[in-house]
Amino acid sequence: MLTEETHRATSFEIFFDLVFIFALTRVIAFMGHPPTPLTVAQGLIMLLLLWNSWTSYTWLGNQARADLGLISAGTTVAMGAIFVAALVIPDAWRRGAATVDAPLTLALAYIVLTALHLTLYFFAAMGDRRLRTTLRLYGSVTALAWIPLILGAVLGGTAQALLWSAAVVINFGGGLLTSAVSGWQLRSPSHFTERHGLVLIIALGESLFSVGAGAGAVVTHWPVRVAALLAFTATVCLWWCYFKSSAPAAAEALGRAPTERRNQVAVNAYSLAHFALIAGVIYLALGIEQVLEHLAHDQPRHVAGTPLDWTSTLALYGGVILYHTGRVLFLRFTIRSTPPAQLVALGVPVLLLPVARILPALAALGLLTAFLVALVCYERLSRGEQGPTADEAADV
Repeated sequence: MLTEETHRATSFEIFFDLVFIFALTRVIAFMGHPPTPLTVAQGLIMLLLLWNSWTSYTWLGNQARADLGLISAGTTVAMGAIFVAALVIPDAWRRGAATVDAPLTLALAYIVLTALHLTLYFFAAMGDRRLRTTLRLYGSVTALAWIPLILGAVLGGTAQALLWSAAVVINFGGGLLTSAVSGWQLRSPSHFTERHGLVLIIALGESLFSVGAGAGAVVTHWPVRVAALLAFTATVCLWWCYFKSSAPAAAEALGRAPTERRNQVAVNAYSLAHFALIAGVIYLALGIEQVLEHLAHDQPRHVAGTPLDWTSTLALYGGVILYHTGRVLFLRFTIRSTPPAQLVALGVPVLLLPVARILPALAALGLLTAFLVALVCYERLSRGEQGPTADEAADV
């Protein structure tokens, strides 16, 4: 059944999002034991592959109801593939007697996801010649990414990193090429914006789960509890920056845009810019987990914890930088303006990064949280609680 313009996200799609977020938590588990520049980069590749899958099924759910008939059955199988991929993610870059099949399992699960998506989309596009032409172009490019995925899984090592990076480039390049040449069809802006908001808020919840993962059994120590409250405050600030300061006006601008521009805005602002928001939350969660682990292991010798290493500090502060980069792009693509405070939000964490590297772990998290609180207060005072106004969105 095709969707109407007033279609909204269904409970079945939220279930799909939960399985997707479970896969993201497994990426954090992979990057965090221990965090190194290599594991962080490898984690980014897996995040990109997962995000490409999620956006594909979000477009499908915008075309036809995901909770009915064949689409529902196929999406259920897709969730199973994501779940299998999530299980092997912590071993997806390690080779040995016990884990030799993990990279290949992940590659095959991803191929099942993409092939199933294309099949279901063709079914949903029955009778729409333009959309089927778009799918043929997208499918022919996407299938090319399967080759480096399989080869990388078999070869391992540096070859795996290079080949899987090539697969990511092919996937995203194919999506951009298809969007430019043929274009996608956004049937329900409200459904599309709601799906992206829901997956972001679930991801923000993951930054809170990382508190428990990092604290372990020493959560009763007061420095650990202070760090947990700081992590909660930082998460609330990120929620406010998107859901109160950015999303309402952007959603209205998308809904009012002409059809052709609306489709392109959906690709740029939601399918692409939202990846920076999600990845920023994931890296922030990784950084918070490392802060809590430092505090848990350093008690009672170092009350505020020893300083984080460079990788953990970059994850903590870089996650916030990446998040606000995504927010700037998101607003630029939708309402075509960027408030000055949001540009400042990109530069200040960069300047604070060297300071945070030499501070105790608790102080580094406190400094970052203080910046986020100050940013929210400034935006709220300077622009009002609703952020960019509806009139600004309408002017687009």
